[in-house]
Amino acid sequence: MSSPDVATGRLLWQVTTLWRAAVDRAVGPLGLTHAQYSLLGSLYGLNRQGRQPSQRELADYAGLDPVFVSKLAKALSAAGLIARTDHADDPRAFQLSLTEHGQAVVQQAIGIVHALQAELTAPIGGPHSARNRELVATLTTLLGAARHR
Repeated sequence: MSSPDVATGRLLWQVTTLWRAAVDRAVGPLGLTHAQYSLLGSLYGLNRQGRQPSQRELADYAGLDPVFVSKLAKALSAAGLIARTDHADDPRAFQLSLTEHGQAVVQQAIGIVHALQAELTAPIGGPHSARNRELVATLTTLLGAARHR
């Protein structure tokens, strides 16, 4: 086994790969992938704040590549989960909002993923434990540093 000082990247990759696969399996019966769930969840949060973001704004908020968000948004729109309307201020952009069906699906998915998160974080005390808060703080620091490179 690698020493801890050189295993960080490998371990992060393994954990995220396993986590993503678990979310894919959990939300699959709803017709979603992990990426689609992430985008819908982000849009749900913004819509609850009264915002109808552009695809670019949603990409920034979700921390995803704008081209990837565009592809996801087209698929989610075709599935009847989101509405893509012309942006009032930018004729090249779309504003995004959840449809009624999309809102129902994302609310169900959020419950499923929260239960899965509790299961996956149980070995470190669950989602509200000090160890999980520490892990989230560490990952947030690493992510912030990586974004500023």
